[in-house]
Amino acid sequence: MSQIDLATDKIQARIDDEGIGWIVFNNPARHNAMSLEMWQGVGDALERYQSDDRVRVVVLRGAGGKAFISGADISEFDSKRGNAEQKASYEKTMGRSNRRLATFEKPMIAFIEGYCIGGGLATALHADIRIATPDATFGIPAAKLGLGYDYSGLAKLTRVVGPANARDIMFSARFMNTEEAMHMGVINFVFPREEIEAETIAYAQRIARNAPMTVAAAKAAINAWEAGEREEDLKRVTDLVNACFDSQDYKEGRRAFKEKRTPDFEGR
Repeated sequence: MSQIDLATDKIQARIDDEGIGWIVFNNPARHNAMSLEMWQGVGDALERYQSDDRVRVVVLRGAGGKAFISGADISEFDSKRGNAEQKASYEKTMGRSNRRLATFEKPMIAFIEGYCIGGGLATALHADIRIATPDATFGIPAAKLGLGYDYSGLAKLTRVVGPANARDIMFSARFMNTEEAMHMGVINFVFPREEIEAETIAYAQRIARNAPMTVAAAKAAINAWEAGEREEDLKRVTDLVNACFDSQDYKEGRRAFKEKRTPDFEGR
């Protein structure tokens, strides 16, 4: 296992021996509310993971067990988000991290315990797979704070839950339990607290053992559909699919099938 050095200790990053890159939101005293330095750390960690061939899959998790992310750190608003100029600077940093979350090319899992609120839910929606405990809580209470919510965040929410549910979530600002979130399509899997860590790791390991180029091509295709099938995105998908068929991993997969063994994929 190797630790990743970041400019803040409120984001912890490490790569384990199974090819899993971890990003831990480490602000448990505030239920992992996201501060400006934390947004910076998330962007930095994702940039490193994207270029590190050891990383096959990334898991996002909140420290302390009480929250994934409980929203923005409102204690910073007066000093770092108190006027339009500060808002622009804050959102430049936050926007960089959100773009990295949205465009990250490797599979990403959100491991959700407790509160997943506001920016926490928006962050979780960037993950490809979301795994939660039965007692998790979800919602976007922006209408209770007078905040404006940008188009990209609401577009992602609407693609996941549909327009009717998105209106309900945003207009009412109410909270949902895990059962309702799963019914809406927010959550893929639910596990008890005593099992969720092991189950999440096992699922991440399953992904990490598969052919990275195949997984990347599949993610690109799904993302291209979500983005409206833009020509440049479809061209990239075609290139990624063709690269799979020209890869050493495709040869390895065929050999392993004939030899009745588990393939050893290298991502090339």
